[in-house]
Amino acid sequence: MAHRETDLYGPVKQLLEGQGYVVKGEVGPLDVMAVRGDESPVAVELKLSFSLSLVHQGIARQALTDHVYLAVPAGKRRDDRRNATLCRRLGLGLVRVHLPGGPCEVLCDPAPYRPRRFPARTARLLREFQRLQGDPNTGGGTRRGLVTAYRQDALRIAHALRDGPRRGADIARETGVVHATRMLRDNHYGWFEKFARGVYQPGEKGRAAIIES
Repeated sequence: MAHRETDLYGPVKQLLEGQGYVVKGEVGPLDVMAVRGDESPVAVELKLSFSLSLVHQGIARQALTDHVYLAVPAGKRRDDRRNATLCRRLGLGLVRVHLPGGPCEVLCDPAPYRPRRFPARTARLLREFQRLQGDPNTGGGTRRGLVTAYRQDALRIAHALRDGPRRGADIARETGVVHATRMLRDNHYGWFEKFARGVYQPGEKGRAAIIES
């Protein structure tokens, strides 16, 4: 059976009344308005799916109160978590309603957004930025064929091997690729072949990479 937006009202009203609010529907532009004592009112916008239009509506309601919720039928948990993340960033609350009849789950409450920082990730990005030679990638392009600093280092090593087998330490001194020995040993791209102990030469894939570069 197809659901209607009005099917969301009963479960949402029950949720709010359970928290001591007086709840009324269709007050001015609000789908749901709830009041508890002298507190700032709660506004809830009801929709049958989460959409950009609903988000815009919620943001518009923030001109009336700081306590704005969006209520939608429960969807896939992964999608609902992503929607909740967006709502947190915008200071909106999100309620998922299990139809028919409830219950409701509050995935997030309206609150000022405080982004979580990841200094280690930022430091890795800065290191990659500094190691990249030039600007080899097109922003907004596909990730396929992405040129990384690691790949650039591997190409420098491959070019240094063009004239014959060599030791990683010698290549490191010549190219400035500090981890040349480890990269030869790991052989991430399958470009290198072991010629003797500690000595490497380009393999078939490595020779192809040299030509392509």
